[in-house]
Amino acid sequence: MLTTLRIKNYALIDELEISFNNGFSIITGETGAGKSILLGGLSLVLGKRADLSQIKDSSSKCIIEAVFDIANYDLETVFGQEDLDYDPQTIIRREILPSGKSRAFVNDTPVNLDSLTNLSSYILDIHSQHQTLQLTNDSFQFKVIDALANNTDLLKDYLVQLKKHKILEQQLLDLETSLSVSKKEYDYNMFLLNELVEAQPEGIDLKDLEATYEQLSNVETIQEAIGYSKSLLESEDIGIIDRIKEVKRKLNTISSFGKQYNSIEERVESVVIEMDDLVSELDNLQDQLSTDPKELQLVSDKLQSINNLIQKHSVFDVSELIKLKEELEVKVNKSENLDTDILDKKSEIKASEKELNTIASKIHKNRLAVVPKFKSNLEGILMQLGMPNAKFNIEFTETDKFLINGKDELQFLFMANKGSQFTELKKSASGGELSRIMLAIKSILANYVKLPTIMFDEIDTGVSGEVSNKMGDIMKSMSKNMQVFSITHLPQVASKGNWHYKVYKTEKDNATHTDMKRLTQDDRVVELAQMLSGAHITESAIAHAKQLLN
Repeated sequence: MLTTLRIKNYALIDELEISFNNGFSIITGETGAGKSILLGGLSLVLGKRADLSQIKDSSSKCIIEAVFDIANYDLETVFGQEDLDYDPQTIIRREILPSGKSRAFVNDTPVNLDSLTNLSSYILDIHSQHQTLQLTNDSFQFKVIDALANNTDLLKDYLVQLKKHKILEQQLLDLETSLSVSKKEYDYNMFLLNELVEAQPEGIDLKDLEATYEQLSNVETIQEAIGYSKSLLESEDIGIIDRIKEVKRKLNTISSFGKQYNSIEERVESVVIEMDDLVSELDNLQDQLSTDPKELQLVSDKLQSINNLIQKHSVFDVSELIKLKEELEVKVNKSENLDTDILDKKSEIKASEKELNTIASKIHKNRLAVVPKFKSNLEGILMQLGMPNAKFNIEFTETDKFLINGKDELQFLFMANKGSQFTELKKSASGGELSRIMLAIKSILANYVKLPTIMFDEIDTGVSGEVSNKMGDIMKSMSKNMQVFSITHLPQVASKGNWHYKVYKTEKDNATHTDMKRLTQDDRVVELAQMLSGAHITESAIAHAKQLLN
């Protein structure tokens, strides 16, 4: 509840500090006395945009500070969401600097206006004509029904599941998009991969392959060279081996004449052995030579294929071709697996839809269950408020869509007079009727949920007599469960308050100032009498005022 309000240098207020109590508080004052200034200051606490023109003294800053007792509001989670330290005695302060810059603080922690607006909505509710229009919005109507249906926890579960569901749907969309793109690339990637698979680059040494090609393509030249070399070595007429062997035999005859001769003979022996080995190696090479054109063609094709692929893919060697092949395999496999992934994701979405439908069905049933009693209570209160023929028809239509608060579409249909037809509330109810309907709804809600402090801004405008008396009774009844303020011009309503505050203007130093004070019992008699008879207070007005207070 609002316990203290401090205003400094705002509009016509120099400095004001006033305390409030629980229960039903009345605020009165002559037209133009400054009640709108009070509401303007509180609106700043609620997060309204500041205006430099609202500063009374442009050389000093404007401060509006409100102290709230929120111990019974269970707002620890809300404070945590806004990253604020929770305090059961919370102070909200707005400052407007002479430069026009505005600052907001919650328990001395700076906050932005979005955070302030969110937090203050749980603490203070100014019921103005603008808010009355919210009654025609689906979101507000759902909030009312769901509060009565105790759907809070179900709606939280639904929102969590809906968020997961939307993520799954986005993931499916991404997969389907990837599949669409992949289909365009798949054939090309598969073609490239097949080329590499056919080339079989694994285990290939390009230098060895080139050497093999050179050998096969020059086999005749190799054979001629080997044959000629062998004939030089082995020819009976001019064979080098036979000549060297002849040298060896001749040197053998002198090898015993000295070490130097023996050494020469041994060296010649080594040459003979080497020559024999050389001939043997030439024989092996000759045996290994292939003159098969098919083999030459295979090696040529292989070499050309590998070189073409290296050039095509702008790589340096076979190892990079192998790496590219592996990358293409991953891409192709991914494309081939997308269909399976999409089926799996659709299965997840189907399970998610089942869970959402289960929760939405419970929400729907709870809503239907509370409508009859809500209609009866609402129509009963409106009868007391001078709308005896008011009737409501609240309809829910289940859709196939997962909406933000279930699968229902809602219609608040209203009929003000007998013989007329049910039409949408926003099309058939007047401003005065909407105000009374809103009062009736909030009085019902007060019995079900913990509402914030509420300030009714001249909700009784345009009514009088017994209706205004009933309005006062309803607001008085609401104040048993919450703090209620009513800004009113009607003495019947003003007399119902536990506390009575007056907003008034004074003139000092050729300037007008707005102030506010809490009235004593005697002050209240005078104030009510003025409201009854005007500036000239009569004895009958005094008597009537005392009667109203008693």
